[in-house]
Amino acid sequence: MRLRACLTALLVTAFIQLAYPQMIVTTLPDSITYWERTNKVGMDISQIAFVNWSVGGNNSVTVLGKGNFARNYHKKNLNWDNELVLRYGLNSQEGQEMRKTDDQIQLTSTFGYRRDTVSNWYYSAKFNFNTQFANGYAYPNTEDEISGPFSPAYIFLGVGSEYIRKDLGLNAYFSPLTNKTTLVLNRTLANQGAFGVEGAVYDADGNLIRNGRTSRTEIGILVTNSLKRQIFKNIMLDHKISFYTDYLNNFGNIDVDWQWSLDMTVNEYVKANIGAHIIYDDDIKSKEEVNGEVIEGGPKLQLKQMLSLGLSYTF
Repeated sequence: MRLRACLTALLVTAFIQLAYPQMIVTTLPDSITYWERTNKVGMDISQIAFVNWSVGGNNSVTVLGKGNFARNYHKKNLNWDNELVLRYGLNSQEGQEMRKTDDQIQLTSTFGYRRDTVSNWYYSAKFNFNTQFANGYAYPNTEDEISGPFSPAYIFLGVGSEYIRKDLGLNAYFSPLTNKTTLVLNRTLANQGAFGVEGAVYDADGNLIRNGRTSRTEIGILVTNSLKRQIFKNIMLDHKISFYTDYLNNFGNIDVDWQWSLDMTVNEYVKANIGAHIIYDDDIKSKEEVNGEVIEGGPKLQLKQMLSLGLSYTF
């Protein structure tokens, strides 16, 4: 009886599919995911060599490893974007020790909620963390580090409003209440008062009375904007800028962090990139060596320019 029932069901199903094809039911996947995942890793290598070159020159090799990982969740009124950026570069040049050319760890997480599915405005909370992998030096001096892992590290945590246009690749965020924490865990740098933390206190004979602070906390306004979209065939613009000012310490002095790049696709694996990173931070004082003595000056514009060609793999 069971076999007869099964055969009857199969015959009825076949008849319905032939007679009424519009009624065919497709099988839905077992689960629906609202996560978008992107993993991108790459390596850029540049090399120059001279053999009997009349005008002279030094052989050199530069290697830059980079990774970009995104985990984004979108469902109706909820939006949660997470991005991790990693970069580390080294240069080896004939006649000098290996030097660092790039060093970055950046983690950003933004959670947003909107009242309806039509609006592009979200109530948002943003977390941002920045630091580096290894010590930095004012070459050729490799004895005294001027930066290091968690020296500094910057943590931003705030709430505000965010405007998102995914069709344009546009994102704008405004927070009237953002906490900025600066960490300088290297004791030597903390005692020097590097990156705006309170330095050590010494007596008249130069004896240490109190160590410098390893952190500094600020409350202020944060405004960010990002744009990522294709501007020409095989050319993608990636622009990020942020402005921050503290309510209590020199309100109106604005810290600026601006990054932009043009990613040019040669083929599936070969990419070219040109870009720049500009920073102005009122708490970071400039240093220069005059007659063998390091003199500290006021804050200055920091600029890093990048031009690279290398391999990239997205999965």
